[in-house]
Amino acid sequence: MASRGGTNPDFMKQLQQMQGRIAEVQQKLDETIIEASSGGGAVTVKMNAHPSLQEINIKPEVIDPEDAEMLQDLIQAAMNDALEKIRASQMQQLAGLGGGMNLPGLTS
Repeated sequence: MASRGGTNPDFMKQLQQMQGRIAEVQQKLDETIIEASSGGGAVTVKMNAHPSLQEINIKPEVIDPEDAEMLQDLIQAAMNDALEKIRASQMQQLAGLGGGMNLPGLTS
């Protein structure tokens, strides 16, 4: 039954609980560092879940002034791998947020 203002108190309680869970998930995502590499570890990147590049390591043996394109490809592959891992991590963390509320996009 709705309260005088037309708002269901149980729904409001669920929303408050969800806000708490969202804050927990955001904190966990803020602390998550994803590492990805390409070229058998020749290029390694670390990104947080914002996503923001935190670190990039390039083995000296892959730095060839005559073949800059290869290094560009390795960096791009490592970055794309990291971004895909970040998306998967975010989806996994967000999957449980709709718990019991049947919200589109938040439940499986």
